[in-house]
Amino acid sequence: MVLPTKAAATVAERPRARQHNIFEAAADYVSACADDDQQRIDEAASWVSPEALSFGVSELACRAVIALARERDESPQTVARSLLGLPAA
Repeated sequence: MVLPTKAAATVAERPRARQHNIFEAAADYVSACADDDQQRIDEAASWVSPEALSFGVSELACRAVIALARERDESPQTVARSLLGLPAA
């Protein structure tokens, strides 16, 4: 029988770093960008891979455009173009 060492027991007792999911990272990243808070931008970007963050930001954008389109009773395309300052298609 192998008994755990004191070092192994200490590692096991340490709380694990909190894991963030891609949607949490995207929400914090986008809100930090809106607030122009570089420290929060960097922190949120470090939580997941760049690819995962990109997917999360894209999903957030889609959901936001859909929500605004429903609220405004407009098409998602109209809302998206309006948010970006583009002329109506």
